[in-house]
Amino acid sequence: MRFYWHFSIKKLARHPQTLPLLLPLELYERHIMASLRKKDRSPFWFACYSLPDGRRTQRSTGTDNKRKALTIAIKYEDAAREAAAGRFIESRARKVIADIYTLANTEVLPNSNTRAFLQVWLNRKSLEADDGTHERYTGVVNQFLVHLGPKADTDIKKVTPTSVAEFRDAIAGRLAVSTANLTLKILRSAFGAARREGLIDDNPAERVAVLKKKKKSDSDRRPFTLPELKQLLKVADEEWRGMILFGFYIGQRLGDIALITRQKLDLEREEVKLKTDKTGRLQILPLAAPLLKYVKKLRLGDDPHAPLFPRAFGIVERQGRTGNLSNQFHKILVAAGLAEKRSHHSTGKGRSAARELNDVSFHSLRHTATSQLKAAGVSDAIAREFVGHDSEEVSNSYTHIPTDILRKAARKLPDILK
Repeated sequence: MRFYWHFSIKKLARHPQTLPLLLPLELYERHIMASLRKKDRSPFWFACYSLPDGRRTQRSTGTDNKRKALTIAIKYEDAAREAAAGRFIESRARKVIADIYTLANTEVLPNSNTRAFLQVWLNRKSLEADDGTHERYTGVVNQFLVHLGPKADTDIKKVTPTSVAEFRDAIAGRLAVSTANLTLKILRSAFGAARREGLIDDNPAERVAVLKKKKKSDSDRRPFTLPELKQLLKVADEEWRGMILFGFYIGQRLGDIALITRQKLDLEREEVKLKTDKTGRLQILPLAAPLLKYVKKLRLGDDPHAPLFPRAFGIVERQGRTGNLSNQFHKILVAAGLAEKRSHHSTGKGRSAARELNDVSFHSLRHTATSQLKAAGVSDAIAREFVGHDSEEVSNSYTHIPTDILRKAARKLPDILK
């Protein structure tokens, strides 16, 4: 059998150890375009061959054995020629990949369908992560496989960025945006492992962007639970305890409560009368029994203009806004374990960047009052009137629902001082 040396005679003279790379002439003539090269900082040989469109490319063979590397280069060239001729079907592609993997690793290619790979990945993570983290990974993987349907049992290369993005959006539609982004992060890790193992060329999850969190407004605030209210009262000082009680039992805004004075209280009629700063509505609201009990313990004196909450009153009077009070209340939330401490370090976004809002604030007391009233069977119209909610049905100037009806509603609010 005739043999043809792939390199020049001069190279052969300089490298006699490469003699085993002699190939049968007819085999070499079929693969005249396939060759090898070395790159700096890599111990592996790189296969040089032509793509189906004629462009030259290079790909690591994953081995430092020249004989194996040349065989892999030939297989790459074969696959490219079959693809150019339209004969490179899926089964043939799997066979080529499996052959190359076996040559480079001296072991059989592991199952590369999505379900099998993700299960192997989860098993590996069980050795690296704590139980809680592994349980979260397992939940995400199982949901993703359900989302893929029959595609979960096909080659992992068929998972596209579109599939991942659709799954991300489905999670965001049911849960929070932050949960959807955490899900995406977990998939990026899993498919990153698949890419490193050579099962895919690109990480489909890396090409999917995280979702931006929608800017929160007061309407996005959630109500407090009753245990959370009791925890707030436990950590707050005396003045803030009173403001929290007023916030819950009359459902008004922080600024309006801070400006309550002695003359706005009618202890005989057991009610408070105020005009809201935001809407200008006149509110005559009953003092629920727990709130009335608290007020009667205050040393109010005879000055009708004396504020119930001197420190808060002075801040709003001097500054004309409640920003400072909101910051104080946030510290109470932190002390109660209901918010994270704010960092004073620069974010690099400038002073004009809006601060991300917590899911509870003083305004949440309004939502809490409304939700507690409705839970007690109070109609929506009365609950909205109680807190002075803006609506087309409620007048912007005066209340239309008699105070006696509101008083009955107030009696249904729970006693959070017990």
